[in-house]
Amino acid sequence: MHLAYPAVLSALLFCTGIYGVLARRNAILVLMSVELMLNAVNLNLVAFDVWLSRTTRETPHSGQALTLFTIAIAAAEIGIGLAIVLAVHRNRGTADIDKLRDTAEPHGPDEGTVTDATEDEKAEATA
Repeated sequence: MHLAYPAVLSALLFCTGIYGVLARRNAILVLMSVELMLNAVNLNLVAFDVWLSRTTRETPHSGQALTLFTIAIAAAEIGIGLAIVLAVHRNRGTADIDKLRDTAEPHGPDEGTVTDATEDEKAEATA
């Protein structure tokens, strides 16, 4: 098999993953698109490793070893990412990325502070 076939398939998978990251609003679909991009990279690593092993007889198959590390990193990323998405969904009730802007901390010194409150209202706010 020629090197062009897996390289073109890998490019198509990577472009599909980029489209998914940029166009989707659901956090789980964004994580799935990132996984698709990582799998495209894995396909490229293995394809080029096989191509290089055919040209030189004493290749240590470093592309396949890098693929194993990429799979391990992808598994850790999806585990942590899903845990964060589930925690946010429990607190906010949605996994929509655009609606999560409300969770940001106030940026200015006047935002989020009580300015014209009496001493009793301040005591009730801290209690």
